[in-house]
Amino acid sequence: MRRAVRENALCAFLAGTGCATMAWLGLYGFAWNDYDTEARPAFEALVHGHPLEFLRLAPAYGGSLVERAPFALLPGLWGGGELAVYQVVALPCLLASAVLGVCLVARMRSEQRSTLARAVALGVCVANPLTLRALELGHPEEVLGASLCVAAVLLAGRPSLPRSGSVWAGVMLGLAVANKEWALLALGPVLLVLPAGRRLSCLAAAGAVAAAVLAPLTLVGSSGFVTGTHAFATAPSVIFQPWQLFWFLGHHGPLVHGLFGEAKPGYRTAPAWVGTVSHPLIIATGLALTVALWLRRRRAPGSELAPPSSRGLGAGIISERDALLALALLLLLRCLLDTWDTAYYLLPFIFALLAWEVRGPSRRPPLLALASTVLAWISFQWLPLHVSADTQAAFFLAWTLPLAAALGLKLYGPDRSRTAKRSWIVWSAGGQEATAGALDRFVRSSWPGSAAGASSSVRTPGRSDS
Repeated sequence: MRRAVRENALCAFLAGTGCATMAWLGLYGFAWNDYDTEARPAFEALVHGHPLEFLRLAPAYGGSLVERAPFALLPGLWGGGELAVYQVVALPCLLASAVLGVCLVARMRSEQRSTLARAVALGVCVANPLTLRALELGHPEEVLGASLCVAAVLLAGRPSLPRSGSVWAGVMLGLAVANKEWALLALGPVLLVLPAGRRLSCLAAAGAVAAAVLAPLTLVGSSGFVTGTHAFATAPSVIFQPWQLFWFLGHHGPLVHGLFGEAKPGYRTAPAWVGTVSHPLIIATGLALTVALWLRRRRAPGSELAPPSSRGLGAGIISERDALLALALLLLLRCLLDTWDTAYYLLPFIFALLAWEVRGPSRRPPLLALASTVLAWISFQWLPLHVSADTQAAFFLAWTLPLAAALGLKLYGPDRSRTAKRSWIVWSAGGQEATAGALDRFVRSSWPGSAAGASSSVRTPGRSDS
């Protein structure tokens, strides 16, 4: 324990510094952001000793407010006002990203990744400009949900953990779903990475935790929560942003105004049907892709390509890394299909993509997650100040659609069985079996250069000497 603390002390300090910087830059005030109109009335009622009113006033993401409610009471210890409450209830969200960053870096350190790669991974987690934008808009809960979803997959994907690991994965998933409904997209990846015998306990834990958080809101009859939950499934077409797949199906008509009355020149008006299909389509797409992945991989653990160490032990349908890739793809498609899409919606996708990159065999820094962060910042922060809404939409689709296609091909592509075969098992010349977690490292240390194909002492089963 002391060794773990000593090894991670510097990383934890840097993560804390990054979170403190984000808080200082983004939590300066809540005037005119969503916190002021959605969450502040509920938290104010709770601080003044009216818990039932707190539940009635909770917005659509009231579960997140329930999870963070104890933090709202802390400023009362030193006489803090509304601004202190606003800042403190964002603290668990930032801490969650810091913990995720420290855990990822710790695993990278154990694999002897470079300092640069670890620094980039930690920076994407705790000093992301999209996190800053989420704080400015009054939605720190998006950071919390992103961290919880990735944590659930990481916990479920560790076979070394005891059976209780699947329960903890369910707890993380339940908290994420209660925090915001989009976390349901993580259900498939979490269950598919778990052994068959542990899925029920994970699902039960997730359901129990989500129900415990959301039950008070339902019983009290929170108008914001009930209305918002219904809107998630059948959203009206009031909000129609440029950064989504349906943008060019809209039409230019009267000048569009935002929720606070600001004019939006060049914005399109959504077709009437888009608002009805957008959110249900996200759920249907997530379900369809999860089922397709299950059908594609259901025989993999028992096939001849699977490592003997995993046969008969109830291994999951997919690996931890494939589960992270599936999560990243589903979260990116959520952004593409959601007419409400805005800057902080991409945070969960980037966190999942980051975890997928750092859990791979490559030694390079997680450049894909970093590049996605930069492109998202350009799309949502820089371009709106310089170009038209149509150009913003075109730029967004120009990088998200190819990225989604590449991730989908990586996950469902026809050559994955061959890759799995190479990465699962190698054999020595004497017939002794050896498994390798990262084949690249094993090959570099065992195969003598270009002559490996003919004279190597390490061979793959069934491979001819030619």
